[in-house]
Amino acid sequence: MSTGVRAREMNLYRRYFDLVAAGRKTIEVRVQYPNLRTLSAGDHIRFVCGRDDCLTRVRRVAVYTSFEEMLDTEGPINVNPDSPREQQLASIRRIYGPEKEALGVLAIEIERVAAADPDH
Repeated sequence: MSTGVRAREMNLYRRYFDLVAAGRKTIEVRVQYPNLRTLSAGDHIRFVCGRDDCLTRVRRVAVYTSFEEMLDTEGPINVNPDSPREQQLASIRRIYGPEKEALGVLAIEIERVAAADPDH
């Protein structure tokens, strides 16, 4: 994990991690916790799942008032290409309750960064 890039670490469930690692998931959804308010284009995020990790670069961050607004604007296929909109909404709401959604919804557009080290 020594790519020399300063990156925030975020944990992901396996099903989402695999989509990010394959380059198929380009929007990561989070709520606007105080530690994410400074996240901006050009920052790096290292997604972690167990022993696996995947380095990404933030292309843009958009703030929404609800998960519905975010999905309708960003497009469900960019959040999870394998799941229909209503199923995604239910899954997101299982992870984040209404009190978390009230903090604000972040759509973080990401792109994979090729690992500099061939063993990774």
